[in-house]
Formats: sequence, structure tokens, C-alpha cells
Amino acid sequence: MTTASSRQIPQFMAIVVALVVAIASALLLSFAEPEALSPERAPPLSQLPGLPGEAPVLPAPIVPDGDDARARNAAMPFFDGPIAPAAPFRMTSAPSDFARARECLALAALAEAGPSDVGQRAVLQVILNRVRHPAFAKTVCGVVFEGSQRATGCQFSFTCDGSLARQYSPAAWAAARSRSEQALTGYVFNGVGNATHYHTDWVHPYWSPKLVKIAQVETHLFFRWPGYWGTPQAMRVPYSGGEPDMTQLEAASDPIAPAALPSFAPLPPDTPKVTGGQVAMRDPTGKGNFMLLGGNDPAQALANARKLCGAGGTCRVLGWSDPLAIPVTFPLPKPSRAALQFSYSRDPAGAEIALYNCDFFTGIERDRCIPKAR
Repeated sequence: MTTASSRQIPQFMAIVVALVVAIASALLLSFAEPEALSPERAPPLSQLPGLPGEAPVLPAPIVPDGDDARARNAAMPFFDGPIAPAAPFRMTSAPSDFARARECLALAALAEAGPSDVGQRAVLQVILNRVRHPAFAKTVCGVVFEGSQRATGCQFSFTCDGSLARQYSPAAWAAARSRSEQALTGYVFNGVGNATHYHTDWVHPYWSPKLVKIAQVETHLFFRWPGYWGTPQAMRVPYSGGEPDMTQLEAASDPIAPAALPSFAPLPPDTPKVTGGQVAMRDPTGKGNFMLLGGNDPAQALANARKLCGAGGTCRVLGWSDPLAIPVTFPLPKPSRAALQFSYSRDPAGAEIALYNCDFFTGIERDRCIPKAR
């Protein structure tokens, strides 16, 4: 091979690479909204839907719910263009910031996605996307607890719906912390791109149709804003540290679970007091009892059920961790069945069956798990 030919090869390769980059850029631009690359034409942040001050009101159900919400969500098409992955987030500030951010991320991952690996990683990515977006708080813990001092403004409902009282196993914490550390040191979950919003598929918030639906991970639907505010260019806020103490944020949050119970018939005067939870509905015969769980201790749930059922006879107790999922009476609607965490029944002979949602309760044998709702 001549020297001249050898020189032409790298030149040729450089031209090919340049053409590939140009074609890829053109394809990305062809899928982008017209105003996506024009910050001058972007609406003011205060006009965007789904901002911290406009979160769904938690004490009342988000409407429509259940099957109607699923139908509306299914009718909304997914964005048919490429989903650009978020830039890696690498925390290089003080060790105390890293430790606090990791704890807040791990808590959010557990509360929002349970033990699911892919579910937790998707939630973590949304939180870090928000940290870098000018519409949200500028710290990890600030994003997680944003609005938790206002019962109508929680961005992550677990911070003010009573879920902070949940207890997680050491193994669950260790796994969530590991995923959080990876996210804080550059791991990117590509599946949700630059998403800044998500909700479960059985609710349909007012802001959902105003955003760009880009992905589904298990039961969560993920969204970004249209136009410039949904592009990587908008994620421009540099992280500067100053993570608040999560324990102080938890103490300052506004729990609303007891006040959020729907209007039930008055409880009979002889209704026993339960420990840690709250009785929501009690059939006079004792055959049907609904209860708001105070935590995810299986022994405590069983003890409360036995207390409600008394000495003998047929009895049934159903428990939920979400007060908005508790129905007023039988039969159970589909959303309530799907959100059921605990079921106890006793026949006239005294035989007991206790079943648990094993995504909520830990350390439960498989044959005692509530079958998934269909």
C-alpha cells in the first residue's frame, strides 16, 4: 500500500463519521417539536403543567380512576421518536451531601417502586433529571420532599400520605442504596430519557395529556415537557451541594393519612382499638372489616385482625396502606383489589387464612402472598 493511500484511509473514515453524525442529528431534529431547540420561544416556567405548586390534591381521589383512567392513558400515544438518554449525574461535592442524597434517593426508590430493580432505577433517573431542571428544587433531597410541607402539594405522594411510617428490611435498604450510589456516580437509566414526571396507569392527572408520553416501566408511565423544557438543553442547572438533612424533612412533612379516609358509616360503639392503624369500616356482624394499616409489620396486621374478629365465628378483615384505596363497602372495586395489602379470614370452625402483599410486607413465605389482581 502506498503512503498516499494510507493517508486517504483516515481521511475517508473521518468523512464517513461526519456524515453519520450529520444524519443522526437530522433524524433527531426531524422528530423534535418545532420549538424544542428555541429557548427564546419556550413558555415561562410558571406556565408549565405539573409544577410543584400544582401537584394533584392528595386528600381526594385523582379523577378519573380505575378502568376509566387506564382507558384514557392507553388512548394517549407514546412519542414515536428516539428517546435521548439523560447525561450522567456525577456528584463530586462533600461526602455529607453524597450520604444524604443517597438516603433520600433510596427512600424514594423503595416507597415509589417497591423492590423492583427496573422500577427503582426509573424513579431514580426522574429525580436526578429534576435536580438539573430549573423548574424544581436544586438538591436531591429537596426534589424528593418538594411540597411535603403542604398536604396538597407533594410531588412524591409517599412524603405526605403516611407512607413515611413504613419499615423496610435491611436487605431492601442495601439494594436501594446500591442503586442510588450507582445513579449518583454516573449510571444512566436510558429507558425514561429526560422524563421529569410519571404516574401509575390507574390514575390520570390533569397534566398528563399536556406532556409528552415517552415510556412505560411496569405500571408507571413516564413523561417530559413538550418543546424546549423537555430537551437535554433545559437540564442546565449545575449541582452545587447543600443537601438538607432527611430526618428534618421527614419531621416537617405534613402527613395526611388519617384525614384522608373517605366518609364511612359510623363505627359501632364496641369497635376494638387497633395498634398503629385505623379501623375504617366495620360490618355490625363482624364479617367485614376494612382497616388502614399503620406499617408493614405482618405480625401487627395479624394481631389487629384477630382483635377485630374477637373470640370466634366467621370474620374477615382487609387492610390497605393507601387511605384513598379503601372502599366504602363491598364489593371491592378493581383499584381497591389491586391496592389490597392484607387479607384475613376465619371460618366458623376457627380456621384462619392470612395473606399479604409480598411487595409491601417482607419476609413472607410465597404461599402466603396475595395473588396479583387481574
